[in-house]
Amino acid sequence: MKLETQKITISEEALSQEVNGETVILDLKSESYFGLDEVGTRIWQLLQEHGDVRKTFDVMLDEFDVEEDQLENDMSALLDEMLEKGLLHIEESKSL
Repeated sequence: MKLETQKITISEEALSQEVNGETVILDLKSESYFGLDEVGTRIWQLLQEHGDVRKTFDVMLDEFDVEEDQLENDMSALLDEMLEKGLLHIEESKSL
């Protein structure tokens, strides 16, 4: 996934709970559990707040000591996996 100005929504089938700085996600549809580490948890929190991929990337870049290319690769991989598993959905752009 390219980290452009896409908006993301979290699936209504995904329930999450933060435990000791990490997040556990239950996908009600597949009845599967997923775990996120501290960095993944922060991405999940930011997506829940506003769903803006670019804004999430910018905040992560400010908050973590990471190279821009590395963050882009890591975020893209995580978002691709979450999209594939149905935990996230890309909002369709609305044209006039």
